[in-house]
Amino acid sequence: MDITGKIVVVTGAAGGIGRALALRCHAAGAAHVVCADRDVGGATATAAAIGGTAIETDVSREAEIAALIDRVEIDIGPIGLFCSNAGITARGGPELPDAIWQNMWDINVMAHVWAARHLVPRMIARGGGYLLNTASAAGLLNQVGSAPYGVTKHAAVGLAEWLALTYGDQGIKVSVLCPQAVNTAMMKGKEGGVAAVDGMIEPDAVAEACLAAIRDERFLVLPHPEVAGYMQNKTRDYDRWIGGMRKLNRRFSATPPAPQPAPAG
Repeated sequence: MDITGKIVVVTGAAGGIGRALALRCHAAGAAHVVCADRDVGGATATAAAIGGTAIETDVSREAEIAALIDRVEIDIGPIGLFCSNAGITARGGPELPDAIWQNMWDINVMAHVWAARHLVPRMIARGGGYLLNTASAAGLLNQVGSAPYGVTKHAAVGLAEWLALTYGDQGIKVSVLCPQAVNTAMMKGKEGGVAAVDGMIEPDAVAEACLAAIRDERFLVLPHPEVAGYMQNKTRDYDRWIGGMRKLNRRFSATPPAPQPAPAG
């Protein structure tokens, strides 16, 4: 898809990949870029740099995503590209409280669901549109040290696949972004962690990879090309791949505490 003249919405646009996507879409000729983020100050700064619009949005709430889409479609125009980019992480496994699991589920998965729920019917009615969903290499492989991140990012990839295969014949194009380490606030203090084994890249490089995928209408966006080889290894010999991941776990992560059974009665 050529985004020239299109209206683009980017969530998580206050910084990192989201900010880079907003700037790159503007440079590529988007008619208008809407910068959505819970950090309205950061979103405003991004929007000011490109003559866009900032809208305060908490993507963990369906009502706010619905309101974002309604406002853009009514006040600015039809959304051609929606970049569902916001995401969070937390270290740990099953022992983490339900509230942490639920918050990660809402932001890393349900935000994509809600965006599709409220936007895809409109896109279909006018002949098509494009969704760019940010997942992670963890959604194709897994994440040493963070069960909820690995689980939710797998779900995000699965949702993107489903949207692509279900609505592709109705003009809906989908790309899913699956990078390893990117130099963003999420990676602060983790520069030597497992996600950076193949190096850390800048958000600008990720945004460029996304725009190239959108132009070519490619589903999978892999700014770290090594991930494709890891996926092939995984499918070729799952047990061997698990063994390799256990080595990474020993190297990069202390074993998390085992979850405690609930008291009887």
